[in-house]
Amino acid sequence: MNDLIRKIEKLKKEKNAVIVAHNYQPDAVQEIADYVGDSFGLSKKAAELDEEVIVFCGVKFMAESAKTVAPGKTVLIPEINAGCPMADMADLETLRKFKEEHPDAAVVSYVNSSAAVKSESDICCTSSNSVRVVESLDEQKVIFLPDKNLGNYVSKNTDKEIIFWEGFCPTHNRVSTADVDNMRREYPNALLLVHPECRPEIVERADYIGSTAGILNFASENEADKMIIGTEKGLFYRLEADNPEKKFYLLSPGLICRNMKKTNLQKIADSLENMETVIELDEELRLKAEAALNKMLMIS
Repeated sequence: MNDLIRKIEKLKKEKNAVIVAHNYQPDAVQEIADYVGDSFGLSKKAAELDEEVIVFCGVKFMAESAKTVAPGKTVLIPEINAGCPMADMADLETLRKFKEEHPDAAVVSYVNSSAAVKSESDICCTSSNSVRVVESLDEQKVIFLPDKNLGNYVSKNTDKEIIFWEGFCPTHNRVSTADVDNMRREYPNALLLVHPECRPEIVERADYIGSTAGILNFASENEADKMIIGTEKGLFYRLEADNPEKKFYLLSPGLICRNMKKTNLQKIADSLENMETVIELDEELRLKAEAALNKMLMIS
């Protein structure tokens, strides 16, 4: 393992590369990464850095977002088959038909979507700014995609009409009320922190609802020493590192994303050594996707 880490560090210097990793990546990947965070936060960071090569340890749409905002850099994804089932639930052709059916609605796409879907959207949002983005629009009707659970959360916090897309994150969506009941029984004094990608009946019972960054901040700032975490297990690496005196419990054993676990140190080394796999985007599409992302940044 140490030899592999040394090899990666050597290749990084040779290739003028930086490694960024999502909060849901395996512990070893987060450990070796130069920056760890949420998907769009990492893309913004990548655009600000001086390094010419970005190794994005996450799923494909995240690497696409990095290429969208940093077109002059080479963006590598160590595991090209690391996809996002929720992002795959929204496609360009269906979105165009949806827009024809709702011509008076604005299109808000969650950043957990492909660059193609972003390019057909009026504006993007993250889980943390989704309500602010929707509230910023002049339109009273909003097509929200691809996550119906996040869309439901937004609908509860705005007077605007939300037109739902029938997409969801399989990992978060599988959490059940029985999971909540079991954990509340076992840890009655623990706070429940959940991601808004969970189903509405789970979100309604939470003590805190937020993005991965939001959960991390809440866990550090709140005085509670026991917390039940309703998001992907990979977040425990930073939760425990930042709060060694606190106890964290996974809400459901199903909160593991297989796609996020496909990346490993060997694949990172191979990606750097062979400069694979490079993310490429059509320039016209990229510019449209970038415009939707930039509109989001203006109101965030």
